[in-house]
Amino acid sequence: MKTRLCELLGIEYPVIQGGMAWVATAELAAAVSNGGGIGLIAAGNAPADVVREQIRKAKSLTDKPFGVNVMMMSPFVDEVMQVIIEEKPAAVATGAGNPSKYIPALKDAGIKVMPVIASVAMAVKMEKSGADAVIAEGTEAGGHIGELTTMVLVPQVADAVSIPVVAAGGIADKRGAVAAFALGANGIQVGTRFICSTECIAHDNYKQAVLKAKDRDAVVTGRSTGAPVRALKNKLTREYEKLEKEGASFEEIEALGVGGLRRAFEEGDVQTGSLMAGQSAAMVKEIEPCADIIRSYFDGVEDILKNIESQMV
Repeated sequence: MKTRLCELLGIEYPVIQGGMAWVATAELAAAVSNGGGIGLIAAGNAPADVVREQIRKAKSLTDKPFGVNVMMMSPFVDEVMQVIIEEKPAAVATGAGNPSKYIPALKDAGIKVMPVIASVAMAVKMEKSGADAVIAEGTEAGGHIGELTTMVLVPQVADAVSIPVVAAGGIADKRGAVAAFALGANGIQVGTRFICSTECIAHDNYKQAVLKAKDRDAVVTGRSTGAPVRALKNKLTREYEKLEKEGASFEEIEALGVGGLRRAFEEGDVQTGSLMAGQSAAMVKEIEPCADIIRSYFDGVEDILKNIESQMV
């Protein structure tokens, strides 16, 4: 299936793998790229030398386009952006902040820029700043989230900008992909589903927690801090909720989560680790290779969309 996103990035399928901190390593990004989408290495809060190492590892694992996801809140963001400009991956996705000041240098290096946005106003601002595409992420997604759902955010963004729009949040299978394209998206971003891929090096306990998740297990904590996060409920999320109800300070709440992702990803601690995952976790039923996951999203989608169009006439 070819869309404007495929043309922009030089990929076979219009799918971006979400830049999940810790989870989105070079191994996962390369596997998604080899499967026909575009994988993203999550820079998270990693220092620049670690990001460079990950980029070079991905280059050794694939000759296909891949990118890096950069969290604008990272204390190393300036150094990480410089490494990216030097190493020249195909694309950069950004989150949790405004990347405008970095866009000219990234584009001068031939790197496509795709900010993750959670509002129409931010999408318009990013287009004016020179972004090549925007990733409209609904609140159904895992990790740091906005307030609007994918269903209402994507069509408004598609109407507001002329650059390609990527739908993200809650897209677990072919049905979600069809819905995203019907809403006006030119591609989809998938995160949670790729946790349960054979190439993802997350601890098996993490993967099994996703597979066992039910429809109401992906909960949101941290709303009181202004930085809400969606993860699978466990002892850690219950402690978060307790602190928030007691009116704990921002510092107390933030301190609780320190090292949580690492505990989940590396140690398989499903009780005090942060099992970041979206609401689509309940729809993930098996662990499969990335290439098979990607094909499952797109096999027959064009025929379905044509059938919908014919019924609308």
